[in-house]
Amino acid sequence: MPGPVLRIMGHELRIMTSLVRWAARRPQGVDGADAVFPHARDQAALMYGFAFVCLVETVGMSYLLADWPLVHAVVLVLDVYTVLFVLGLHAAAVTRPHTLTGNVLRLRQAAHVDVRVPVDLIASVRHELLFTHEKAEGELDLAVGSQTSVTIELSEPVDVPRLLGAPRPVRVLRVHADDPRALLDRLRRLTRERTAPSPPQGPPPSV
Repeated sequence: MPGPVLRIMGHELRIMTSLVRWAARRPQGVDGADAVFPHARDQAALMYGFAFVCLVETVGMSYLLADWPLVHAVVLVLDVYTVLFVLGLHAAAVTRPHTLTGNVLRLRQAAHVDVRVPVDLIASVRHELLFTHEKAEGELDLAVGSQTSVTIELSEPVDVPRLLGAPRPVRVLRVHADDPRALLDRLRRLTRERTAPSPPQGPPPSV
């Protein structure tokens, strides 16, 4: 089976298993993390609204196609899957927060982006609330509810593979967190510790 097909199937599976994790309140990849930064809150209303619209469409189509059982069954399966997929996208965001473990920052978006950034590569980090994003080479926007709140610039690129596996070197990451100040403060503290000057050495001992 071709690699891209396997990657799409894996993505669909992660979406659906996220529903189970969401119901069980079991986030993925947070065991042993020093800090966890949820980021799904600001998209919740949008995703619930979208799921409700899909549900209304499902009911309406079921009524309209009641006289065509075969077509009704096919459309019903597709509509139910669509509702589950929309809820699964939100569940994936809820159960896959950003994490900081040791000197590795893990940034995620739903079930299709999962990048580990060594803190040593962070050249600068700043609070920057943006609602519009223009695509640019070497930049990646992990927007939530069409917004990002923290911009991270790297000293050298990291690879963030696309959904079908194509490489994507990135040096600027724009992400969102429910509490962007907490993420910002933690990263600034780590980068300050890394770049702090060594304490001056005392005079050589007298002989």
